[in-house]
Amino acid sequence: MIRLLLSVLAVILAVPAIHAAELRGHGGPVRGLAVSPDGASALSGSFDSTGIRWALATSSAEQVLRFHDGAVNAAILLTDGRAVTGGEDGRIAIWTADRTRPERILEGHQGPIVALSLSADGQFLGSAAWDGTARIWPLAGETPARILEGHTGNVNGIAFLQSGEVATIGYDATLRIWPKTGPARVQTLPTPLNALAVVPGADMLAIGGADGRLRLVRADGTIEAEAEISPTPVIAVASDGRRIAASGLRGAIAILAAEDLTPERTLVGPGLPVWSLAFVAGTDQLLTGGNDAVIRRWNAATGASLDSGIAGGPSDPLAEYAGDPGASVYRACVACHTLQPGEGVRAGPTLHGIMGRPIASLPDYDYSAAFASHDIVWTPETVARLFEIGPHAFTPGTKMPEQTINRAVDRKALVEFLERATR
Repeated sequence: MIRLLLSVLAVILAVPAIHAAELRGHGGPVRGLAVSPDGASALSGSFDSTGIRWALATSSAEQVLRFHDGAVNAAILLTDGRAVTGGEDGRIAIWTADRTRPERILEGHQGPIVALSLSADGQFLGSAAWDGTARIWPLAGETPARILEGHTGNVNGIAFLQSGEVATIGYDATLRIWPKTGPARVQTLPTPLNALAVVPGADMLAIGGADGRLRLVRADGTIEAEAEISPTPVIAVASDGRRIAASGLRGAIAILAAEDLTPERTLVGPGLPVWSLAFVAGTDQLLTGGNDAVIRRWNAATGASLDSGIAGGPSDPLAEYAGDPGASVYRACVACHTLQPGEGVRAGPTLHGIMGRPIASLPDYDYSAAFASHDIVWTPETVARLFEIGPHAFTPGTKMPEQTINRAVDRKALVEFLERATR
């Protein structure tokens, strides 16, 4: 009996505890979301024009990606660890982890890019855009992209099938299957199509429609199953092969069996649109990106939220400030700013020594000309005012994401924290 109890205790102690926290750092809705094949990292894109690479073990931002003129609508992680973002500006940026500018820029689309996909062999990148086209980009060499033309209107999704063929969906209500050469096979569905995901392990497509329904479609266009998800359009779909997640404008996420769309459960968030979904490979975890700029974590098998709201792990830059109300407010700033000398700059300049410092005065940071033209000295009063009315109103021309702190008590806590932590 004692031996049995010791064995059970050993198993319990061997299971790592989950201390997940919401991922906060964006200043706008999270439109794109992807997870690395090893489940260690996530990449998000936002209406605030940035991408953020996250370390999931510590719920912290590793890299902030600033390049696009407009929203970052699509994000994907390549098998070699590079990040890819697709923007409202019609450009695709490919990033390495150690650089603040893209190593490669893919141009050609004449409208916002809204979806990205990677081929099974990792050699080709697919993009879908609102210019009515999709494109297949070879990631090696300088071979031009293959342009897929035929949709009449916005192309909203793209995915690579196991066969090597490419699927695209559009607002014209068509699913198009593109062989490696030649014209596409076209299947017209009953509604405009918004979201697309391949079901891993099966040559099946999960397609979300403007009619609030999710359809499971074979590669030949046959509808295998369908389910009503929401009275509003389905705007995001993801699958890990066992389950399919689908979300709509009202914030609930439906979890369904991948084989036949049997409903399993519904995840209820804050009631705002959920624009992006991504499963974490090898686990039951699902990440969701919402209209409130927050990335949340769920156990898709049980429906439980995995967000403890608690940070403070060994790699947490705010671990020493645990319990400080100002540090809790500042956590949304960690993605872009450091506090201490020697930590360098991120997307924004270091805040070390900020109180009493003239605006745009650090020599090692590339400020925008418009931002540098302001005559402001940072004080508790000016920092509080920045977050009371928002960066774009207080410092026109700034590249800082639009973030306001509505409660005076929270602004006061943040200012007092910065006075202590940045001396």
